[in-house]
Amino acid sequence: MQHFSNYIGGELVPPLSGNYLDLINPATGKVYAQVPDSHSEDVEAAYEAAAKAFPAWASMKVAERADILHAIADGIARRHEELALAETTDNGKPLKLSQRVDIPRAESNFRFFSRAITQFSNESHDMGEMGFNYTLRRPLGVVGLISPWNLPLYLFSWKVAPALASGNTAVAKPSEVTPYTAYLLSEICKGAGLPDGVLNIVHGKGAEVGEAIVQHPKIKAISFTGSTAVGKRIASIAGPMFKKMSLEMGGKNANVIFADADYENALNTSIQSSFANQGQICLCGSRILVEKPIYERFVEDFVEKTKQLKVGDPLEKVNMGAIVSKPQLDKDLSYLQLVKTEGGTLHTGGHRPENLSERCQEGYFLRPAVITGLGPSCRLNQEEVFGPLVTIQPFEGEEEALALANATPYGLSATLWTQHLQRAHRVAASLEAGIIWVNSWLVRDLRTPFGGVKQSGVGREGGLEVLRFFTEPKNVFIKL
Repeated sequence: MQHFSNYIGGELVPPLSGNYLDLINPATGKVYAQVPDSHSEDVEAAYEAAAKAFPAWASMKVAERADILHAIADGIARRHEELALAETTDNGKPLKLSQRVDIPRAESNFRFFSRAITQFSNESHDMGEMGFNYTLRRPLGVVGLISPWNLPLYLFSWKVAPALASGNTAVAKPSEVTPYTAYLLSEICKGAGLPDGVLNIVHGKGAEVGEAIVQHPKIKAISFTGSTAVGKRIASIAGPMFKKMSLEMGGKNANVIFADADYENALNTSIQSSFANQGQICLCGSRILVEKPIYERFVEDFVEKTKQLKVGDPLEKVNMGAIVSKPQLDKDLSYLQLVKTEGGTLHTGGHRPENLSERCQEGYFLRPAVITGLGPSCRLNQEEVFGPLVTIQPFEGEEEALALANATPYGLSATLWTQHLQRAHRVAASLEAGIIWVNSWLVRDLRTPFGGVKQSGVGREGGLEVLRFFTEPKNVFIKL
């Protein structure tokens, strides 16, 4: 039985309480390790270590900080296979997905921000004979980072890398459901020469560790990715304390397909955007909107392709692995119960797959479900499920497409399929979402702002936006 440790002050340490939480491999349904069940005392120890490390780290030359982040990226690259297997063990996603996406993108996050910070410049404003202004950007101090379970190392590094690059020190909490790769990252950081206390990783439950980070009076900012419900809780605490907040929350993303779309490309990509990572990506297109001339054909073809997806042991050659946890599986099943009560039709899926290997008999598996016949106000079209459940709705013309696409309290991302150039620009401009993909899905450029509108978030991550978030501007006027 493995016992993971907290990473505080440059040391791997047990929780002060001595208590641990069981970690379950979702593919087997069995406990494989234990992670610290930390509390506010552990967060306080992490804060003290971060505060002690801050002056030296903030004053370090930018190039030296960049070299250390680059060394962390090298460490991730060297342990690629180990990290990928850990991610799949923790999360249930297919191993090939961890190898191809999660771990390489975590490496890219550190590599990108190690370069980006060297290009992050201050501003000056010439006032002629009066003088001039220049604006300095300084790190905030100790910041709090809270990341989710769906893309564990990928999204953890998405916060850690820019926070450290900007000169901050951090108290970070990975999900207690999927902490394995964050624990391995602490080992990598030690080997890369990261000074003690710059990054502190505290494992435990959100209600204990996350709450303690948000409530801490001296932690200057909170960067959070997770559910809208938890985001509201964080805002209610951090807002009155005047902390900076970046909240990347839920989505109920529309995938809008016009009749003139490249049909095969739209169909195949929609399968991926619906069910990648078992539908457990905040950017998945869980509401597919199809123009009426191709609606019936699309439903028939989409259902057939969904039936062909192989669901099973994530260590084998499969399209989908296990749902991350028993509570999440139960949530998915509860939404499937709504199909009949809300008047929908379940075309395929929604049940446990057959022919699972002996290793996976107690795992949390669910065949992807395709549902039609539901209106825009139904719960299945309004609430984030975060599982392999998609609905398909018909529309007629741009006006109805936009009305349906925007008819949710969320606004994270949207996908638009059309070969009509003017329509692409016109509709993209009117979609209420922070990220729009036209004739594609999940194409990421780390230089661009990432985040949503409405209940999908506050603030932006990525590129210069996140470096601005993790710094405080200070204007200086010089009289000539």
